This record gives sequence, C-alpha cells and structure tokens, in this order.
Amino acid sequence: MLFGERAACLSGLAAQVLGWRPAEFWAATPTELAWAMRDGDDRIDPVSADEINELMVRFPDGVK
Repeated sequence: MLFGERAACLSGLAAQVLGWRPAEFWAATPTELAWAMRDGDDRIDPVSADEINELMVRFPDGVK
C-alpha cells in the first residue's frame, strides 16, 4: 500500500474512532496518532534520529 493510500485509510479511521477532522489528523504527529489509537498500556517508542533522517531523505520537502 502506498503512503497516500495508507494515510487516507488512517485519516478515515481517525475520523470514525477519534472524531478527528482531516486538519486534526494532518496536524498530528505519528506518535500522537499512535497514542490516541493505543489500547491499554501499550508502550510507544519514540522515533530515532536515524529514522527521522531516513524519512527526510525519502520524502524531502525542500526545507533546508
């Protein structure tokens, strides 16, 4: 599944389960979404610097 397709599915799920509007979904960080969707005492590990750097290489946004 492509990123856009997965994001659309998650956006719809967030709308149904959390009552979030699209702007709230897109303003949330992945950690915030995972935290809101968690069940019980699931531990959420922070994103590492290496993972952030990899994402920045894979999905550049032009910000220097």
